[in-house]
Amino acid sequence: MQKKEYTYLRFVRFNDVENWSVSHILGMNIGFTNAFPMVPIGQIIEKSSKSIEVEDNIQYKQITLKINGGGTLLRDVKYGKDIGTKRQYVVSSGQFIMSKIDARNGAFGVISDDLDGAIVTADFPVFNVNSQKVVSQYLFLLSATKAFIRFAQSCSRGTTNRQRMDIGMFLSKKIPLPSCDIQQSLVNAYNAKIQKAADLEQQAVEIEQNIEDYLLTELGIKQNLDTENIDKDEIKKDYKYLKFVSFKNIERWDCYNVESSILTKLKASSYPIFELGNVYKFIQRKWDKKELSFDYVEIGAIDPLKGILYAEKIQTVKAPSRATQKIKTGDLIIGTTRPYLKKFAIVTDKFDDCVCSSGFQVVAPKDTYNLSYLYEFLKSPIAISQFELFMSGALYPAITNKDLKKILIPLPPLKIQNAIVENINEKKSQIKELKQLAETLRKEALEEFEKEVFE
Repeated sequence: MQKKEYTYLRFVRFNDVENWSVSHILGMNIGFTNAFPMVPIGQIIEKSSKSIEVEDNIQYKQITLKINGGGTLLRDVKYGKDIGTKRQYVVSSGQFIMSKIDARNGAFGVISDDLDGAIVTADFPVFNVNSQKVVSQYLFLLSATKAFIRFAQSCSRGTTNRQRMDIGMFLSKKIPLPSCDIQQSLVNAYNAKIQKAADLEQQAVEIEQNIEDYLLTELGIKQNLDTENIDKDEIKKDYKYLKFVSFKNIERWDCYNVESSILTKLKASSYPIFELGNVYKFIQRKWDKKELSFDYVEIGAIDPLKGILYAEKIQTVKAPSRATQKIKTGDLIIGTTRPYLKKFAIVTDKFDDCVCSSGFQVVAPKDTYNLSYLYEFLKSPIAISQFELFMSGALYPAITNKDLKKILIPLPPLKIQNAIVENINEKKSQIKELKQLAETLRKEALEEFEKEVFE
């Protein structure tokens, strides 16, 4: 008989009613396939009760669970004296675990080998898995599906922010259980795609790291440093309380001078060295506060890799005091507060005419230089080291605009700047493609698993 859908009325067979909870009954029809036998979860896993009393002088691994099928994660390693709840439960590799509070958000997992022997509180029930009936990762993948998470929500009780999983309801739920061989084949197919995704992501990381090496090599810095001949009399010696530095290498009269070999490194470059203020057009455009509202870019809106992520619409009467200057397409904005966070970005058309924070220094484009070259150089270790020399302040160390102009940069001819930027952009395109393909594979892995266990 064909199933009928009802808007206000739902029929359930009496022999399928496990309890009188409406939310549980509504969550019963997950949509599992009928191709495999249906078995209650309670028949394949059993709650573990292996507990200990935490001792003050022993270190313990503590774990937590990510939501949305993220699995287990090492949270901390602490001595027992720093752990408040003394009665804890010991976990073993291969066990199934959940968070009572966040099960409704997909907080399930399997204990990995590196977390064997860790401890959890009673809010994280742990279950021994019957390996004769179920493969641990098969159960975990099942619990990571959106449909299963909806079922977990129907098994949770309590107020909105303190809902907890009803373990009895959870264990009574039936799931499709093919043979262990079939389960393992589904797991293997999933893992194969996930591994391919991980390999692609690693390739992206390596290309990203190579961009930095490529830039310094093109400037002659890395290559020359590796091969330069150093006079034996100039070999640096380490002293506990006293350090020596050649007078000709003194850049400033404080202890930071001996901590840095920046000038030495820059001298190795194949190109002349300039201060930023002598080459680039530093500007500050005022904006018309007669406008009713404006789009505001603050430092928090900058991603070191993606650039400007968003601009917030703000009424002019509520404008923050730091909203001081306007930016244009093609500008380079440099975050001067904690510059080691690399909050730098080239302004795209989307953010043309936005207002930005006074925490940025704006550099305008010119035909005589390529701002993208400056952008890439400022993210390099040799530039970040210079920022750190000039920074002042404790909680929010910053570099002044005056000192920013003193940052030294090797400056190739414009043609070479353009070639460097073009090469780096090609590498970034490769990174983007690899990450997108990896993301696609991860989605496909779970989707293909779901096709096997759902109708």
